[in-house]
Amino acid sequence: MSAEVTLLGVRHHGPGSARSVAAALEQLRPDAVLVEGPPEADPILGLAAGKDMVPPVALLAHAADDPARAAFWPYAEFSPEWVAIRYATGLGVPLRFIDLPAGYAFADAADQDGDGDGDGDGEDGENAGLPRDPIARLAEAAGHDDPERWWEDVVEHRRPGDGEDALAPFAAVAEAMTALREDGGAGLRDERREAYMRQQIRAARRAGHQRIAVVCGAFHVPALAAMPTVAHDRALLAGLPKKVRTEVTWVPWTHRRLSHLTGYGAGIVSPGWYRHLHRTDGDPLPGWLARAADLLRAEDHPVSSAHVIEAVRLARTLAVLRGRPLAGLTETLDAVRAVMCDGSDVPLALVRERLVIGDALGEVPEAAPAVPLQRDLARLQRTLRLKPDPAPRDLDLDLRKENDAARSRLLHRLRLLGVDWGVPARSSVTSTGTFRESWRLCWQPEFAVRIAEAAQWGTTVERAAAGKAVGTARAAVELAELTGLVETCLVAGLAEALPAVMRVLADCAALDTDVAHLAGALPALVRALRYGDVRGTDHGALGEVAAGLADRICVGLPPACTGLDAAGAAAMRGHLDEVHGAIGLLDRADGPAAGLADRWAATLRALARREPSGGPATGVPGLLRGRAVRLLLDDGRLDSAEAGRRLGLVLSAANSPADAAGWIEGFLTGGGALLLHDPRLLGLLDGWLTTVPAEVFTDVLPLLRRTFATLEAGVRHTVGSRVAAGPLDAGSAEPVVQDAALDPARADAALPVVALLLGLPGAAGESGDHPRIPRQAEGRDT
Repeated sequence: MSAEVTLLGVRHHGPGSARSVAAALEQLRPDAVLVEGPPEADPILGLAAGKDMVPPVALLAHAADDPARAAFWPYAEFSPEWVAIRYATGLGVPLRFIDLPAGYAFADAADQDGDGDGDGDGEDGENAGLPRDPIARLAEAAGHDDPERWWEDVVEHRRPGDGEDALAPFAAVAEAMTALREDGGAGLRDERREAYMRQQIRAARRAGHQRIAVVCGAFHVPALAAMPTVAHDRALLAGLPKKVRTEVTWVPWTHRRLSHLTGYGAGIVSPGWYRHLHRTDGDPLPGWLARAADLLRAEDHPVSSAHVIEAVRLARTLAVLRGRPLAGLTETLDAVRAVMCDGSDVPLALVRERLVIGDALGEVPEAAPAVPLQRDLARLQRTLRLKPDPAPRDLDLDLRKENDAARSRLLHRLRLLGVDWGVPARSSVTSTGTFRESWRLCWQPEFAVRIAEAAQWGTTVERAAAGKAVGTARAAVELAELTGLVETCLVAGLAEALPAVMRVLADCAALDTDVAHLAGALPALVRALRYGDVRGTDHGALGEVAAGLADRICVGLPPACTGLDAAGAAAMRGHLDEVHGAIGLLDRADGPAAGLADRWAATLRALARREPSGGPATGVPGLLRGRAVRLLLDDGRLDSAEAGRRLGLVLSAANSPADAAGWIEGFLTGGGALLLHDPRLLGLLDGWLTTVPAEVFTDVLPLLRRTFATLEAGVRHTVGSRVAAGPLDAGSAEPVVQDAALDPARADAALPVVALLLGLPGAAGESGDHPRIPRQAEGRDT
């Protein structure tokens, strides 16, 4: 290679390589810098010179007509390529990326390096040919069994001395790599990449540059040094597919995504540690251990300055015992575990998470190319004061506040677009109102790709979410999917998309005759209706669709429950409970749902009467009949005497034990306190259990154990105590709670206190978002 071209072979994301590159560039003073990277990014490399560009950042390239075909090229402040980019842009030196264009990789059917990053870089790309792991082979030749530790000793911890030739390390690395590549060449993809790099080096020489510095992976140095003929390189590149038009921009990156633990092939285990090495001119050990002490103290661990001093001594001693020139990360963590963590790995895991890896999030300037959707999202993030943060955090929203309601709509719209920046979480604040939402926020760099993909639906977050909702509705095949989409449109405030989604929902509901599908769809619609008071949405059409579904369920439920097997009965019981709760919320004194509760009660009575007459296939399973009776009893539409009579019939000798056990499960699910309040029911159950034949008892025992296991611990204990106390007379025992007449005046006096406890409107001058619950029977609801 001509003396005017200097090859600087590096290891990606290595602070030692970064320091060496900085020193070499200062010594060379090149008039052109060529860096291994996608040439499509050349027009935006100048943005790296600004103060608004804060690493870690990444180049994002994607196919213009298919943003899902994308690739990232991440850079940290300790990346050698980033050091070269900053040097060139800061001094105005011509800078070019010389790797094979990303458009060729996007044209391939699959990423040949298999790491999914599309760039062929890093350790997966470096090892795409033979030898598979150059660093491991070099470490083995040096007598070391740990390649990472060996590389850290000879490169990352090395600091150039005064008067030392800054190019000497690169000459040594080039010599080692040349020896390794004599055993075998690279794969076809790497050969093509190297051929393209050589073409770019020739182009730089033809442009008249006299001092050219090339920063590339060390594995490529021998191929770039031995320059073959132009015809040879053209022949290699002749087999490339047609290049795809590609768009490139800068996006923020994180240290966590730099870590190889997240799947990036060129990642490193300890980006936080490497950044500390890069920033520290002297001994990095005391400063890093002081930071570890600060972190542990902030988490209430008793760590003092004496711990830091002792940890420094221990780490240095371990390095001497292990024959290392300086204490590395292994010795440092061993010292932290022994001195600061009392030998525990639990606080050490915190140090690894926060300091060894870290959660640093880069920044890119507003001038960086971006799709309009990305710009609108950035505007909303600023307006709503929602800063993207890679560290998970909880966010509680009060939807009665305008800013919080806008935040909620944004997070729901992004979830609809596949950007799960926020995920609904359980609130730390106890509340029964629909005005409160809780989210778990965590920003991921990959969201940039999903935003680019979502740009096909619209130029703003609202329009894109509305377009995606309509498109999803038209492609939906399940009724439950559509009802869930309607709910999402309401909470996301997508009034533009709701009519189109509702039309598809109405058509699908009219054609769907499966009661299970209808029952699975109704709860989501009813939940959506509850958002109207807080969010100010118009849900008149939604109420009509929900009432129509409920009426069809009332008509079709008894036949649909006939002849079900055990699995089908269990699934239908879940639908039964959900529909019961939904109808309780949907019932209104007027409107399309008027009288719905009465029609539902009639359906439950019909369900409870459908007992098998000629085998299980001729009636409703006991699980569902028992559940229907319990729901009627809880609603006050069936008294305890009638419930006891039905239980007695089910537990009679004429009925099969398996059917009776299923009936008991359905009846007792959700609470067994009624067995304590009505000893007659407990007596009936105890009497039946003692008469079950031995050969049948084994079959029904698992079902009974499962039923009683769902009861509260106190109920199980009290039931056991009463049964153990002696025989229970099912015929003579009287219920503890009688249906005695209540004094309306005394009951009304308690209503304000009950309303205050439940957060209902009308409580002591308080106004809320819950509708007042009417008393449906005099004295019963109090």
